[in-house]
Parts: sequence; C-alpha cells; structure tokens
Amino acid sequence: MKPLVSILIPAYNAGAWVAETLRSAIGQTWERKEIILVNDGSTDQTLSIARQFQSSNVLITSHDNQGAAATRNKAFSLAQGDFVQWLDADDLLAPDKIKQQMEVGERCTRSTLLSGSFARFLYRHARAKFIPTALWETLSPTEWLFRKMALDLHMQTGNWLVSRELTESAGPWNTELLGDDDGEYFCRVLLQSEGVQFVPAAKAYYRTSGTSSLSYIGQSDRKRDAQWRSMLLHIQYLRSLEDSPRTHEACVKYLQNWLVFLYPERMDLVAKASDVAVSLGGSLEPPHLSWKYAWIRAVGGVEAATRAQFYLRSLRWRFAGRLDKTFWRIENWLSASS
Repeated sequence: MKPLVSILIPAYNAGAWVAETLRSAIGQTWERKEIILVNDGSTDQTLSIARQFQSSNVLITSHDNQGAAATRNKAFSLAQGDFVQWLDADDLLAPDKIKQQMEVGERCTRSTLLSGSFARFLYRHARAKFIPTALWETLSPTEWLFRKMALDLHMQTGNWLVSRELTESAGPWNTELLGDDDGEYFCRVLLQSEGVQFVPAAKAYYRTSGTSSLSYIGQSDRKRDAQWRSMLLHIQYLRSLEDSPRTHEACVKYLQNWLVFLYPERMDLVAKASDVAVSLGGSLEPPHLSWKYAWIRAVGGVEAATRAQFYLRSLRWRFAGRLDKTFWRIENWLSASS
C-alpha cells in the first residue's frame, strides 16, 4: 500500500483564499491523502467556507485563536499520515506536487527531507515565475543552512514534504515565535535529517501578501523579540553543524541582512546583534538605504530614512496587490464571458 500523506492547513481569516487552497489540496494526484484544516478562531468566513469541503478525507475543525504555530501543532496531532505536507491557507500546490516528491521519496530513506520549486504570486498564480536559487539543489544539512544564512535565502513552507519520523524527531512548532516560526522549525527538521533531496518538478505557489503575511514583522515589538530569538537559534543551529570561520562569516551576514527589521526601533536588539557579530569575528553596519532615500537621510538622519523606506515598501506591496487583483478579476470576467 502506498504511504498516506497528511496535508495540514492552519487557517486564520483566510476567507478570501481558503477555498482555492483546499481545491489545490484535494486536487493532488497522489491518491492516498488526508486533508486537515484547523481554523484558528477566524473572525471572517474562513470556517463556513472550509466546511463546504468536508468529506471522508477532508477534516475541518476549529479552536480558539492561538496563533499559527499552535494551530499547526493541533493539525499534526490529528494526522495519521506517513508523510506531512504543510500548506498555508493562502498558498497553492501544483496538482502533481506531492506525487513528484513521493516518487523520489519512496527511493530514499525516511531521514531524507524532500524539497521542491516555488514561485511567488499575488492573485494570478498561472503567471508566477519560478526563479531558482542556490537552495534549489540536493544538499547536506550543513550546506543547506549555510547557503540560507550566507545568501539570505529561504524555502517556502509548502515546498517541503516531511516523513512522520522526521516530523516527530524535530519536535513541535515553537509557539513563542510570532515571526519566522517556519524558518526556525525547518532548521530543526533539517538537523534531524540526513540531507535535502531537491525535486525540481514538485512545484508550490507562495502568495506574497505583503503586510497581511504571517511573516510580516511591521511595527510589532513582540514580533521583533520573536524574530531576535529565531535569529539566535539559527546561529546556534548552524554552529552545531559546523563551527568554522566560514560559518561564522555566514552568521554575521545573516545578522546584517535581518538587522533592517530591528533598526532603528529596537536599538537594544541592534546592540545585542552587534555584540554577537563581534564574538564571531565580524561587525555590523546600519542597514543599507537605497539612493532614493538619501535626501531623507540628509535632512532627518538615518533613522528617518529607514522608517521612510519601510513605510513606502508597505505602500508598494498594497498597490501591487490591488493592481494584480484588478487584472485577476478582468481575466475571470473574460473567461466567464467566453
């Protein structure tokens, strides 16, 4: 009998997307699958929409709002699968995503972590472009984590397919991390694995939702504190695999890349990051500002320019989303009219 794959979906106020995500999960060509969606106390129509899809292999359940990590832990506690596919409630999978990975995974040990390709989109996933990075390769745990931190890369949550053995060895999602909980979690999965097997034909679609994203830090001090904890854990994990000059340098680069999310509002954390960088033989500089903000820096200083860059980037995300949504509606109208 073929292995059972559990597709686990945490959902919070995802009414605009959850139907499309569930159709994506139900449409997987790997036949032995179960789908478990846990509604995290949504205040919109997420639960009522999701319940329309409930069936013998689609379980829809709900609990009071506890956050994404706790909701993922709840979903896994209900899962029976031999493999786990994590899927956020606004993302999508190509129809054969799981099948492509399972065909490779059945030839590997259960300690192998399976990854795949992903493309970013806002509304029109069919137009998304798959742009390879240095993580789109079969790599050892050390090399994968080194590249992630040194080159400021990531692998989207829906990309992975994880055996139950690896999932249980890694432990639960960290409920104290309000941001980058997926990055920290998959570091632990990685550390328990014998390596990452990249399956290029296994495709996922990552909805870049800007300021509404779970990974968006914004002006939340709690998220900044959580982000700092995740940064320290990343450094700990890489050094546990290899404690060398090159990994020290990668850790300093990682701190520098993420400093923009702490600066200038949390100079206490900036000071701590600087101390860590010095202990690794490096140093940090104020976040780089685009030339477009040079005049703001000249008038109001680097802190004012950094804030301006942050807010203007947020506005750009919102504008891009509204524009893509308009085109998406036009395409749907034209398709329905033809």
